Amino acid sequence: MKRIPSLDGLRAISILLVITAHFANEGYAPAFIRLFANLGVRMFFVISGYLITTILLKEHDRTSAISLRKFYVRRAYRIFPAALFFMMIIFAVYWRTLRWFDMAIALLYIVNYFPRPWVIGHLWSLSVEEQFYFLWPTVLKKWYRHRVAILIGVVAFSPVYTAALHYFKWFDKVGVGTLPTVADNLAVGCLLATFAARWPAIRKPAFILFILAALAIPFYDADTARRTLLLLFVLNPILTFSLAGILVHVVQNPYRILNIAPVVWVGQISYSLYLWQQPFMNPASPLRFGIFGAIGMACLSYYLIEQPLLRYRDAQAKIHAEQRIESVAA
Repeated sequence: MKRIPSLDGLRAISILLVITAHFANEGYAPAFIRLFANLGVRMFFVISGYLITTILLKEHDRTSAISLRKFYVRRAYRIFPAALFFMMIIFAVYWRTLRWFDMAIALLYIVNYFPRPWVIGHLWSLSVEEQFYFLWPTVLKKWYRHRVAILIGVVAFSPVYTAALHYFKWFDKVGVGTLPTVADNLAVGCLLATFAARWPAIRKPAFILFILAALAIPFYDADTARRTLLLLFVLNPILTFSLAGILVHVVQNPYRILNIAPVVWVGQISYSLYLWQQPFMNPASPLRFGIFGAIGMACLSYYLIEQPLLRYRDAQAKIHAEQRIESVAA
């Protein structure tokens, strides 16, 4: 599938929000910037839901089916090599402080359901992504005709589930980053892909309002039960749909700033950069090279691990396609 305009630019903005928030945590940027780390991750989830569903729906339109095997093989090539490269180095550097349990939950992509050490704490979002990759293609394949109802149900269920965790005082124990608490972001991205042919035109005034909402809502302090309910059932949905509106607008109107080579490049390495930014952004870490170390390791991962394996994957897919054509012709 051809690259969708502006998506790499949005990825670049998302990863920069996460990194600058970590700078703020260490006192190198204004403290309020810490509020935007979650915004960057939410944007990643909306993009992921949109992109993965677009791929699956295009396959269904072309073949009237969805091959789970092909999907999982393609995702495995995309996700696992860079992640394993990161984990093996981190496990070696931190082998005295990481428990076998910490390593196991990282390798199994279930970090988001357990307390985790800081150096692998950011893997919670990658665990969410893997769980989404595992569940959604199967659900879409089995209940294709009911996909819209299922996605709307997920959007409605997520705040109810999160509110229940708060009510029973389980949120800090099992709720932070678990799939149901963030599934609404993924589901909204999936809905964007489902209705891609019927998107309304998002004009600039609406686009500006979406940006203002996305920037303002993170400042809301949910410090009481009522304020938490307002956040979960009103403000968070507004935020998620604002991010969706931003995505729609920049795809409809590919702004040059989001599609120039340096910004696209940051978006392309954003997965590896997200992996490596965490251990380099803590002055107490054995890895004390800051953002330059993170970018260096991200480039190493991207050019020496990710890209060669993705080229191999695509070459193998081309060979298999040619073999199928030859067998049909014969």
